[in-house]
Amino acid sequence: MKQKLVVLSGAGISAESGISTFRDANGLWENHRIEEVASPEGFEANPELVMRFYNLRRAQLKEVVPNEAHKLLVQLEEKYDVQIITQNVDDLHERAGSSNVLHLHGELNKVCPIDNTVFGTTWEGDLHIGDTDERGVQLRPYIVWFGEAVPNIELATFWVENADILLVIGTSLQVYPAAGLLHYAPKNCKIYHINPDETPLVNSKHIFIQNVASKGMKTFCEMIENKK
Repeated sequence: MKQKLVVLSGAGISAESGISTFRDANGLWENHRIEEVASPEGFEANPELVMRFYNLRRAQLKEVVPNEAHKLLVQLEEKYDVQIITQNVDDLHERAGSSNVLHLHGELNKVCPIDNTVFGTTWEGDLHIGDTDERGVQLRPYIVWFGEAVPNIELATFWVENADILLVIGTSLQVYPAAGLLHYAPKNCKIYHINPDETPLVNSKHIFIQNVASKGMKTFCEMIENKK
């Protein structure tokens, strides 16, 4: 039976493909305050702005491709039962070929009605005010905004609870509830963390690889191969 390798990925793995990280040092996202484009209050105040913001993100997604880090995770499926929990809303893991991907914060290429944000429907092109579901209810981006519940957190927790190896890549784990997932790893679970910047969550039990995602993944693959 293959060992279960659970991966928790963040913005750092997508950054190498050219996707902007969630926020810069000024707390802005693509020159917008986070609250303006990533909260129910922001959507209520200016839905056109929010729609336009995610339409641009969706268009940008078509211009980028998976990088080496994404591809190495796919290759690991030959020897491991790989389950990816991602905080990212892009589809680069899927496009690289990963089989099991769970999105914690929603997906850019999906939409949902404003009265039921649990399940998303695939959406191509731009989304506008006036686009509705079959009931006539306005559609919105399928994104988990600040202050909203994270529908997939229970399944993510279950995956981590059953991990033999836990790999954290491209995230400093500052956003909850995703950051709390590490606490559910079994005692005998090996925890690796790839990130260019040090994080206060790293402890003596973690194996920290200080590097960008693609180079860190090469190191990680070498390390686990040598442990076999």
